[in-house]
Amino acid sequence: MNQLLKLRIKLSEAGLDGAIIFDELNLRYLTRFAFSDGFLLVTKSKAYLVTDFRYLEMAKKSVCADFEVVTPVNRREFIHSVIKEEEIRLLGFEGETVSFAKFSRLKEDYPEAELCDIGDMVENMRQVKEEWEIELIGKSQEITDLAFSGLLSQIKPNMTEIEVAAELEYLMKRLGSEGTAFDTIAVSGDGSALPHGVPRNCKLKKGFLILDFGAKYGGYCSDMTRTIVIGRADSEMKELYNTVLAAQRSALEFLRAGSDCGEADKAARDVIEAKAEYKGAFGHSLGHSVGLFIHESPSLSPKAFGKKLKAGNVVTVEPGIYLYGKYGCRIEDMVKIVDGGIQNFTKSTKELIEIC
Repeated sequence: MNQLLKLRIKLSEAGLDGAIIFDELNLRYLTRFAFSDGFLLVTKSKAYLVTDFRYLEMAKKSVCADFEVVTPVNRREFIHSVIKEEEIRLLGFEGETVSFAKFSRLKEDYPEAELCDIGDMVENMRQVKEEWEIELIGKSQEITDLAFSGLLSQIKPNMTEIEVAAELEYLMKRLGSEGTAFDTIAVSGDGSALPHGVPRNCKLKKGFLILDFGAKYGGYCSDMTRTIVIGRADSEMKELYNTVLAAQRSALEFLRAGSDCGEADKAARDVIEAKAEYKGAFGHSLGHSVGLFIHESPSLSPKAFGKKLKAGNVVTVEPGIYLYGKYGCRIEDMVKIVDGGIQNFTKSTKELIEIC
């Protein structure tokens, strides 16, 4: 069943005659085509990809025959004609994407159709990945793993954090990434105690170096974190690292289709909180879903009790310990949820690496 048919079923279940889709990621999901100027107008019998001359030929070659690619001179009149011909009375729109100004214009321009917020309808469709999506995510993570391997052969203690981040991004690009899935994190020493620290123009500091980065391939993101050591790790650092690793292992063993998202977070959090010196030091959620956007639903968090994972969800598993003013450590894999367990996309070693 293709995405368009799924959307039509959802719209029918909601009692809607059609929908107008503006969100760029939802557009890419539904059409498998990336464009920044246009929208989809979906009715019970038609599906129009409305764009302009710049994207016309690429769209005709890229989108399936289910969509009619059109470049109307007057988009307002085009929408009006479709609403009239298809007798649309209830038209869905994305309330989170459409601004109040655009909503007001739509309401004024098309009084014959009642506008109905479809909420997260398409985003919810995106939660369970299909095999073609899994292949793209797998390729994206393969690029990320290879970039990490390449960095390990080049990293030097006298590099700056910004240089390390730039090198990772360069390697991912060379390996086929369309860009970064998010802003690359490369923070060392006391900076590693900041979960989302920003790379600084300073030489790598001794201690932990957190590397959190991801590629993008075919529009789909990857996400991984590895923590290495600049210099030698002392016994306290090794204990902290091994605690994070044990917490991640506990969560990975817990995950499967039907697992509770809150319980998954608890499986990792309990390992860390069991040690008095780390109480309160794991301050973020265990993980999030990944797809066309780096942070999708469902998430693995203390707020997610009652939410069940489904086969085909792709989530990160990224426990961490952060001792402010000292250092921090995070280890992150990206996995596909399957019946009875997981498929781990992330192949990079989790042995503690020291760069001297």
